[in-house]
Amino acid sequence: QVQLVESGGGLVQAGGSLRLSCAASGRTFSSYAMAWFRQAPGKEREPVAAISRSGGSTYYADSVKGRFTISRDNAKNTVYMQMNSLKPEDTAVYYCAATIGFPVVVPSGVRYWGNGTLVTVSS
Repeated sequence: QVQLVESGGGLVQAGGSLRLSCAASGRTFSSYAMAWFRQAPGKEREPVAAISRSGGSTYYADSVKGRFTISRDNAKNTVYMQMNSLKPEDTAVYYCAATIGFPVVVPSGVRYWGNGTLVTVSS
């Protein structure tokens, strides 16, 4: 069992930056690839970024390439996502996810979910 707790969301103006963190419980963090998904109001949950178990490989959705950076610290059981040049269309609840495969780009492939953190980008 892995519990995931996100933090770092909030309100930011367009063009600004936020850094999301996801702290994982348990001693098996490095056994999982990790990912961030997001869900905007009235829309389906979509993949944003993913990182392999070692951190050596990453995946990004086309909409965030060049603006978002995913990273992980296995010693701290934490995954991060640095979000720069934020746009109003990035407004969503962001969910941390632990997966077996990499990259997992569909919600049905996620093993564990966090509860989410809200990111609001004002224009």
